[in-house]
Parts: sequence; structure tokens; C-alpha cells
Amino acid sequence: MTQQMNETRFLVLTATPQSGYFSPARLAELATQFPQLPAAKSLGEDAVEYALETDSPELATQLADLPCDVNWVRAANRRKKMLIADLESTIIEQECLDELAVVIDKQEVMVDITTRAMRGELDFEPALKERVAMLEGLPESALQDLYDNGVTLMPGAQTLLATLRAEGVFCGLVSGGFAFFADRIAQRIGFHRFQCNDLNITDGVLDGTVVEPILGRAAKAEILTAWAQELGFTPDDVLATGDGSNDLAMLKIAGMGVAFRAKPAVAEAAQYTLQHADLTGLLYLQGYSESQFKTA
Repeated sequence: MTQQMNETRFLVLTATPQSGYFSPARLAELATQFPQLPAAKSLGEDAVEYALETDSPELATQLADLPCDVNWVRAANRRKKMLIADLESTIIEQECLDELAVVIDKQEVMVDITTRAMRGELDFEPALKERVAMLEGLPESALQDLYDNGVTLMPGAQTLLATLRAEGVFCGLVSGGFAFFADRIAQRIGFHRFQCNDLNITDGVLDGTVVEPILGRAAKAEILTAWAQELGFTPDDVLATGDGSNDLAMLKIAGMGVAFRAKPAVAEAAQYTLQHADLTGLLYLQGYSESQFKTA
């Protein structure tokens, strides 16, 4: 009779970038505080992992008070073949509609709708239509002004894409946001393709409507599945990440679905969460070490 072997799991801890949290002294302190932990493997200044035969809910609870992310990752198929990422508040730091609201002096009401929609308190599609309607009459040039002066990459985004592409990983951008921004960001940092919503523009002016059909929560999961099938991958081969309730469906079907600096309800529902790490945390979860990171 063959004895079934336990599958190795990795306990991955990721801290705030450049915090120096996982110093040798800190690792020694953790070893004393949690004697059940095996020897630590440093992945970089901001991350460490421990190889264990099984995950431990009790240990996870004890570690939860530390100022770092705590995730259990299966050894099998740990490095994914496809990345599917949300755009706003994930690959870039902004919510573009909220930024455009400043131009029309409706930031307070716009941010309120966005926040409630991302928490799942409002249905995504009607909330999107309501916010876009406020932009009626805005010149298209305002989009370029925002991209040029107000859109910034999330820390770690460029390293994430460069490293994964160097490893042959397919990188896709799927967003409830708009093609004007997604197209430029995809070209800038190297996504292979993108799919998102689009704004109706007539004679250089936004008409306050969204091109139908609207890409929402269900569509993101459908796109993930379709792209994986097209490329010969399974959902388990996919790393998906996002921050809002409209990302939950794709996070749940992906082999590694990571809630990135997400709203509380999203973080609670996701299997993996990153609140302290930047986007390089997605590399650490897959077992990449900092020495393997690429920057261009």
C-alpha cells in the first residue's frame, strides 16, 4: 500500500517595501516566538517563506497581528502561466472616473458612488452609467490631460510585468475602466492584450454614455476563462488580481486569485490577500526571489 504524501505548502510573509521588517534580528525573533516554524528562506528584503507539510489555521491566526501579509501557497503549479490584472487601484494608483470628477467639480459624489460600488454595495453597471453620465460634455482632451499628469503606476507594476514576461507568462489587462487608459498602460509596461469598457465620444466630446455591452463582474471571469482556453491553459494556471467587488468572480476561479489592497469585503472573500506588499508581492507568492526580478 502506497503511503500518501502531504503536499508541501509555503507560508509566505510579505511586508511593506523598504521597511526592512525581515531583518536577521526579526527572523530570529519570529523563530523564538513561533517554534513550530521551520528555517526561513529569505526571498528579499520584504519577503520570507517557510516550507511546511500542511497549513495551520492556528498559526495563521497567531501571525495575523504581524505588520505583514500572511498567505499559504501550494507548491504544485505555484508559478502561473498567465496574469490577469485589474487596472484601476491595481496596476495604476488611481480611479480614473474619480480623477475626472475633479475637472467637473463633482468629486465628492463621484468618489462616494465608486467606493460603494467597489465595496459591493451598488451594482457595478448602473453605478458606472451614473458616473459616466456626469461627464457629458467633457472634452476628450481631458482624458489625455489626466493620463499625462494624473495617472501613476502602482509601485511594483513595471517589475511585475517585466519579470513575468521574461519567464514567458502571458499578461492580460481586464478592466471595468476605459480603453483610453488601458491601451496606453498596456503598451507602456507590456501587457500582451487588454479588454475593458469604452466611452462614447462624438466630435471630440464625451456624450455621457458607455459603449455596450458593459464589461462587469461576470465578464471578467468569462474573459479569464476564454483567454486561458485559447492559449491552452487551465484556470489553475492563472494568477488574477484586483481590488474591487467586480473582481471577485475572476479571483475565485483563478488558481491564484489575489485581492490587492482591496476593500474589506473583497479581501475577506479572496483566498490570497496583499495589503502591505506592492505588486512585487505577486512574484513572492509564486516563489520568485528578489534576485530574479527584472525591471525592463
